[in-house]
Amino acid sequence: MTWSDQVSRLLTLVPYLCARDWVSVAEVAKDFGVSEKQVLADLEVLVMCGLPGGLPDDLIEIDLDVARSEGLVHLHNAPMARPLRLRRDEATSLLVAVEAVREVADAKTAAVAERVLGKLAGLVGDIGTGVSIDLSVGSDAVRDRLADAISRGDQMRLTYDGAARRETTSPVVDPVAIETRDGASYLVAWALERDDWRTYKLDRIADAEPTGQATSDHGAPPVKVGWFDESTPANVVCLTLAPEASWVAEYYPTRDVEVLPGGGIRVTLPVGDPGWLTGLLLRLGDRVLAVDPPLAATEALREAAAALSQA
Repeated sequence: MTWSDQVSRLLTLVPYLCARDWVSVAEVAKDFGVSEKQVLADLEVLVMCGLPGGLPDDLIEIDLDVARSEGLVHLHNAPMARPLRLRRDEATSLLVAVEAVREVADAKTAAVAERVLGKLAGLVGDIGTGVSIDLSVGSDAVRDRLADAISRGDQMRLTYDGAARRETTSPVVDPVAIETRDGASYLVAWALERDDWRTYKLDRIADAEPTGQATSDHGAPPVKVGWFDESTPANVVCLTLAPEASWVAEYYPTRDVEVLPGGGIRVTLPVGDPGWLTGLLLRLGDRVLAVDPPLAATEALREAAAALSQA
């Protein structure tokens, strides 16, 4: 049993004991699914808890001798048992988090999130958050199909419209999880052809069909808090853009944005795939005034030259 298990149990144990005058150690152990020895250990921790200051009146009071000798528990002076009152910012954060879960969840989980939102709204009332959730979550049908495949362990064939190479592919994958990163939802999966972990943006998955095969165990996927959290100087590019291309700073995640005289911008972008950068540079054309490092534009220049030679 870990310390986090004990903390979670103690937070529940305080209101549990406050609601009962006297209760036996055996009954507490049965209700919490632990041994009587563990209950006594929990009580030894509780008597050291309370309000800041550590004075006698600040701490929870339990007669440990009675608990050990007679097997009975009675809790006194529990300041932590007061009902929770969420501050406005805490209530807003909680509502936004649950709303985000609802946006990306499968139908079953979304229904649970909807019920939680209803209960939260009843508890905190209309707090007028003024916050809207805008996530790229793709098709509801595709997302539900992938969520079902993950729960059943079904291998899937995707129809994927890749932005980096501007082509549609049909990778066969073992789906593992659906995650939200930087305002968009992604499928984390083991790509059989690549023999490695890959991440697929949900709103670019046009279709997903089972292959009839079960997934295999590939271990745990790499953990990333954010899509660009592991960027290094080797995959960051600085673009100097004309005013007409200033929308880039609002459309893509950036490291830094500098507004230049005349309305242009100098924007630093993390680059996860060189193909994506090549596509962006070709799309912007002469609105790109400078690229640093210059080698980052090599492929775009090559493709542009090839296109001109065929004109």
